[in-house]
Amino acid sequence: MDGLTYTKPERISLKDHPTLNELWVQERISEDPSLLGLGDLILKDKERIQPRAGRLDLLLQDPESSQRYEVEIQLGKTDESHVIRTIEYWDIERKRYPQYDHMAVIVAEDITSRFLNVIGLFNGFIPLIAIQMSALKIGDQISLVFTTVLSETRLGLMEEEEEEHDVADRDYWEKRGSKTTVSIADDLLVMIRKLDGQLSLKYNKFYIGLAKAGQPNNFVIFRPRKEWLLLMPRLERSEEYEAKIETEGLELINYDKRWGRYRMRLTKDDIEKHRDFLMDLLSEAYKASSP
Repeated sequence: MDGLTYTKPERISLKDHPTLNELWVQERISEDPSLLGLGDLILKDKERIQPRAGRLDLLLQDPESSQRYEVEIQLGKTDESHVIRTIEYWDIERKRYPQYDHMAVIVAEDITSRFLNVIGLFNGFIPLIAIQMSALKIGDQISLVFTTVLSETRLGLMEEEEEEHDVADRDYWEKRGSKTTVSIADDLLVMIRKLDGQLSLKYNKFYIGLAKAGQPNNFVIFRPRKEWLLLMPRLERSEEYEAKIETEGLELINYDKRWGRYRMRLTKDDIEKHRDFLMDLLSEAYKASSP
């Protein structure tokens, strides 16, 4: 087209560049974490001090879920120390902040086939993503391109499997939450039994689920707190649901993309005040989970 010229991008090595360094890459990602292709993340911290283990390059977080990303940047080729450091920082963070889901992320200019094989051995046991970074010079401008070459593969437990391994009882939740907030789950179960009279509450250490004839059916789960209960129906995310929840006046915390659940705060008073709406919500989640 008239007036337009084409300039062929030139790939450059950041490791060998006289002025562009790892700190420069950190700043570019900090300014716009979406560059990594992991979603619309926010910067939680950079150069984060790790006890007796150095500094984590970047800590990113998904604002709509409990997912955090421990990101380590390597100029040039990946090496053993880079892989070990990434996993070590991920492990430290997940132990310090177990309320979040944690993902280790390796970013390097050259992720070799050898190290893809090594990383692949961990993948599934350690949630890990490998991203290859390319620096392209176009005229006087430098652009960064990030390509995921190894995606996360989890071999962790599904919700239903957790119930078999982390069994709890009502007393456990009445101490962790309170008798009042556990009774909210009882009130909701009365509604749920209008959908299926054979469903009952099933207690494990991470949430109170549902079961029928001993088999999990977790189209909704509950997490009692001291003053309120976390209601988590499994539904596809939609603006329609969110608008209804807002109009109803219930408190929507967020949408957990990992498990496909809305997270809503519910008090004892909300049961009577919003009974019809809650019944509709439970019914929608039940229908969505049915074969």
